[in-house]
Amino acid sequence: MTNIEYLTSYVNHFVETIRQAGVQDIVMCPGSRSTPLAYAFAKSEGFQFYRQIDERSAGYFALGIAKAKKTPVVLLCTSGTAAANFFPAIVEAYYARVPLLVVTADRPHELREVGAPQTIDQVHLYGKHVKWAVDFPLPESEANLAFVERHIQRAVSTSKTAPMGPVHINVPFREPLLLDMEQPLPTMNILVPEIGKLAPSEEFLVWYKDLLQNEVRGIFIVGDSLQTTDGFWKFAKMVQWPVLVDPLSNLRTSIPADCMDLCIDQYDAILKNKSFQEMAVPNVVIRFGAQPVSKPLMLYLKECKPMVFMVVDESPLFRDSLHIATHHVQVDAESLWLKTDTKSSSTYTDCWTQANNIATAHVNSYMEHETDEGALAGLLFEALPDKSYLFASSSMPIRDLDTFFNKTTKDIQLYANRGTNGIDGVVSSAFGVQTALNRPGYLLIGDLAFLHDLNGLIVSRFHHSDMTIIVMNNDGGGIFSYLPQSTETNYFEHLFGTPTGLEFSNIATMYNAQYNAVHSKEDFKEALAEEKTKDIRIIEVFTNRQVNTETHRKLWAAISKELDSVWKV
Repeated sequence: MTNIEYLTSYVNHFVETIRQAGVQDIVMCPGSRSTPLAYAFAKSEGFQFYRQIDERSAGYFALGIAKAKKTPVVLLCTSGTAAANFFPAIVEAYYARVPLLVVTADRPHELREVGAPQTIDQVHLYGKHVKWAVDFPLPESEANLAFVERHIQRAVSTSKTAPMGPVHINVPFREPLLLDMEQPLPTMNILVPEIGKLAPSEEFLVWYKDLLQNEVRGIFIVGDSLQTTDGFWKFAKMVQWPVLVDPLSNLRTSIPADCMDLCIDQYDAILKNKSFQEMAVPNVVIRFGAQPVSKPLMLYLKECKPMVFMVVDESPLFRDSLHIATHHVQVDAESLWLKTDTKSSSTYTDCWTQANNIATAHVNSYMEHETDEGALAGLLFEALPDKSYLFASSSMPIRDLDTFFNKTTKDIQLYANRGTNGIDGVVSSAFGVQTALNRPGYLLIGDLAFLHDLNGLIVSRFHHSDMTIIVMNNDGGGIFSYLPQSTETNYFEHLFGTPTGLEFSNIATMYNAQYNAVHSKEDFKEALAEEKTKDIRIIEVFTNRQVNTETHRKLWAAISKELDSVWKV
């Protein structure tokens, strides 16, 4: 066989194995060394093919698709620093448990570490931030095809096995890089791995059922990263414990009407109150999914140290940063949503519901009367249409989502990057989710995070989008105003506030986006009600960081005052 025939057969086997493994989405960045794989994917049927010229944005775009679909996405680039620019998204995918197949083209072995251009050490480039890495052989022998097939299947299975995450396939190519485009795809019968589910032991189930049936002072906490939430509310209704629902669990939406009282969505506010804390100390806490966003909840659990604190996780990794868990149960969460005898609501659960209703009334009044970022975010959440989704940036947007997104029967899906809580790649991730869900998308983001990933908008030039971006422009880093360093007034603005004085109307023009500048609550209501006429709409809301901090604290104080009137001894 000629070199071109070996190369063509090699990449055809590579691509066909990925297709038969069930992977459908390919995110590609242009570059010379990855030419053989780019052409092989492009000419093959059965793939959704996406382009992005910025590797860092491409990484987060692929992350968004994989996050929404919960299936692996191929992320392909050329050699050199292109591969290094994937790194931030890979780190996020690793800690958020998002499956990615990172495929980096590389120079052949004789060009490594000899000063060849566009050549870096790509073997184990991502270190411990991928679940597995492999350096493929050169396409020079038919004997290598079996290696390619088996190792791709291993890569796909590894990315999908709990905890899901990124894997890295490094593929060296020698020039020439062109294929025989007429060579047919191979007929293959490949190994098909079966990934099972983890189930609890019978001995554990006896103890667990007894706990659910007989304990009154118990609470459920549900965080992000569950593979499914189907059946949870039916289970919770039987047990009748309050359920503290992180917004990213997607259990604050599509709630059955008869479970509304069990859903506690204002725990962040009510657990700032000492009187309620003392009354509500639980004997048992069972947490499904990742640690929630709320810091008051974490501080509360650390202080009260429940007798039983069970963390249910499909991974052996102990996600217990508080170091108070008494049980780590490595099973699929839904295996513990058991059928039990239906209990009546307890006084303990009723107290949680009462406190939640008090906080909700204050939050709703706040949204009606205040004009700060939180109130405007609340208006956005109320305006979200059924069967839409919202992506929230880190820092203030995710915290406003926690406080102001009230539980609802509407079908709205909520997302954020909370693996490492960074503000990088947020725009790209939101577009990736929109691509996967094919729903109207909304992105709530601050001005600094928006600046950080403006290149993420480029993907809209290649693929249809339906995205409304709400930029809360408070001219700097709003989250820092809530932290202790804000008291050092001499240096705070320079080091942490970082005002830029920028606004984004010209960015909207550059990307042919619909644009609204919002300076008041009425402006915002009108902008949200305005018909969307373009693929991208940018609503820039100008706010004041200092006012935002003051009004948030006023809200928490009002809630705490009323809770004191009910529970203070």
